[in-house]
Amino acid sequence: MPKPFLVPLAFAAALASAGASAAQDVPTSQAQINLSFAPVVRKAAPAVVNVYAKVLRQTVNPFFQMFGGYGPTEERMARSLGSGVIVRPDGVIVTNNHVIAGGQDIMVALGDRREFPAKVLYVDSKADVAVLKIDVGGEQLPVMPLAQADESQVGDLVLAIGDPFGVGQTVTNGIVSAVARSDVGVTSVPYFIQTDAPINPGNSGGALVNMSGEMIGMNTAILSGTGTSAGIGFAIPAPLVRHIVQQALAGGAATERAWLGLKTQGVSAAIAKTLGLPRPEGALVTDVWPGGPGERAGIRSGDLILSLDGHPIDDDAALNYRIATLDAGQDVAVAYRRGNGAEQTARLRLSPLPAEPARDEQTIDGHNPLQGATVENLSPAVADQMGLDPFAASHGVMITKIAGGFAAGYFQPGDLVREVNGHAVASVSDLKAALTTGASGVWRLVIVRGNQVMTGQFSI
Repeated sequence: MPKPFLVPLAFAAALASAGASAAQDVPTSQAQINLSFAPVVRKAAPAVVNVYAKVLRQTVNPFFQMFGGYGPTEERMARSLGSGVIVRPDGVIVTNNHVIAGGQDIMVALGDRREFPAKVLYVDSKADVAVLKIDVGGEQLPVMPLAQADESQVGDLVLAIGDPFGVGQTVTNGIVSAVARSDVGVTSVPYFIQTDAPINPGNSGGALVNMSGEMIGMNTAILSGTGTSAGIGFAIPAPLVRHIVQQALAGGAATERAWLGLKTQGVSAAIAKTLGLPRPEGALVTDVWPGGPGERAGIRSGDLILSLDGHPIDDDAALNYRIATLDAGQDVAVAYRRGNGAEQTARLRLSPLPAEPARDEQTIDGHNPLQGATVENLSPAVADQMGLDPFAASHGVMITKIAGGFAAGYFQPGDLVREVNGHAVASVSDLKAALTTGASGVWRLVIVRGNQVMTGQFSI
């Protein structure tokens, strides 16, 4: 049997999850069992739209495919189908970034079959959320309210509304199967609602709806061995979607993430035992950024973070999610424990990721192994934009382009230069100075590529 795999909903399926409030009752009569979801659908469905885009794809002529796929490529146009949700009456729409990524001439089809060209207001690729805008003049479109908080409970009834397979708007129902799923790995903010509502390709960006007609999550991915629904789907919680919409409406061109200045990891059963904990919980601080909010509040490496503004922190993914829903400049209360001591609380103000040092992009020339490479300084903000650990910013200079020269044969964009001939490299100026130490014609470089640390010796 093939191993199940995670499928972004633009290509495969999506999920639904969430729920209503705590006070919900089990049906006690046949009349209650016969109740319909129709009132909820009538309220919510008009705000769900179809999103499609023209996509350029490189394909090999079938004649050459008979010879191993070699030969000239042809550009063909294809449609990438997905769903979206109207969240403001003036035409602001949310969807998944993977629905529109690489698309041209993005269009939105409303429930009444009218179609409008869409403008991309904002993209958060790490969270896989995009905000679109269509021009409807002075018309007020139906909207779906975003749930205010993470109130979904396992067992809550939910509806998944979207446009699977492009057949038209479709509604399915199920329950919330799990909340706070953090071991999914679909996005860089892995914290999802899980649902068993049947969802299929094209549901990406659609709504997971509670019995009050609120959007509690954005359908994003499924776990499947075939690419179709197997009853395990995942949705991005509404509070994160709401936060990204607010950033888009504030005119942001790029996501300015709030930052604690702390590097953390989850607590395994083995780590919990060494810490004397009765069970795995919390996010363990493994590094503290000098001068960051965490250090200023007195938090140290080895401290165990237990809650943020009263929200329990079960692991590092939960902490990252809570921070992702907040803005730089907000004050938060962090409850933590140091060693075997009592729980204590620190109040701190979140900051944006530091953007220093400045990029200082330069192309290396001269007689050295990096000849032809373009490099730049790596601040925490730049590292985050590149999908790297912000704490890596203090440990090297990034290669961003290779334009020939000696570097073309050995290096590639994304490589991080940490050391040259025993000299630590923290900036472009450090790197250029260190390259002069190879006067004898021999250079020893320490490079980080992905998760690998490599050492190479070059003679020129």
